Amino acid sequence: MLDVLGLAPDDECVYRALLGRPHSTAMPLSDLLGLSRAAVEEALSRLVGWGLVTRSADERFTAAPPAMALGSLISQRRDGLRMAEHALVTFAEEHRAAMTGSSINDLIEVVTGIDAIRHRFLQVQHAARTQVRSFITAPFVALPPDENTAEPMALDRGVRFRAVLDRAVLAEPGIVHDAIDSLRNGVQLRVADDLPMKLVLADSALGLVPLAMTPAGEPGAVLLHRSGLLDALDALFETVWRTAHPLELSSTGGASEAPVEVVPNSPTELDRRILALLLAGLTDLTTAAQLGLSPRTLHRRLRHLMDMAGVRTRMQLGAHAVRNGWTDPP
Repeated sequence: MLDVLGLAPDDECVYRALLGRPHSTAMPLSDLLGLSRAAVEEALSRLVGWGLVTRSADERFTAAPPAMALGSLISQRRDGLRMAEHALVTFAEEHRAAMTGSSINDLIEVVTGIDAIRHRFLQVQHAARTQVRSFITAPFVALPPDENTAEPMALDRGVRFRAVLDRAVLAEPGIVHDAIDSLRNGVQLRVADDLPMKLVLADSALGLVPLAMTPAGEPGAVLLHRSGLLDALDALFETVWRTAHPLELSSTGGASEAPVEVVPNSPTELDRRILALLLAGLTDLTTAAQLGLSPRTLHRRLRHLMDMAGVRTRMQLGAHAVRNGWTDPP
């Protein structure tokens, strides 16, 4: 949950444990969370450095109040985004001042209508030579992910794809299966809590950004060519990408209501999908719906995984899953 603020899974586990157990030392936290003492001490050191935890002279640790400590980190992220917005304006102005003989029409093209936006969206990906980067948000106005015919063609040319999904997108029908197909084809996916816009970038040369509806009720978009504004969007994507949660889903097979398959010390393919979606922030109900499971089956599989990991809480299970690569494709 707190990975968007830069906290590792172990950091979040330790901080949450300290919220209800002030003045704790490293050893009981290690026993409680099922982590090694070294891992707990490293997490505590980072948390103290960020001001999320205080350390007493006798090496006892207490969590700082969340409203104060986490609020400060959130404010820093907001400040960073505001700085990026200011930089965007500054870059655009500097580029405009430096332009000699180029018309603004050479840099920006306004596109209106679903068909025109769909055409430009595919065209931008066809133009890519090295990489395509995108922000994916709902609703899908011009082109659902499963109809993006340009993606497999570009992948065949060796183009690298990276996409950040708005967390709400993962609740869309069929999106998990589309994500599995993309991951199998080599697309890198991450999840962010709240993306600011839809966006697709081809290399550092083209960008497509949505606009609000026109007065006539048609969707609109802006096609950007190489410019200071495009450079700012490039920087914005990389900033969001660094803080987003990697999405790893098993790439073959399907879900079923069959009894849990007991494989000693190894999660099943479906177990990996469940863990990946829950760690990405989906609720139990949404995760079950996406995988075609009943809530009861989901809870039974989680209980099986907790027994397998030798832990008592979901927090401990999440930390164990990340440490042991249980969310990685087999």
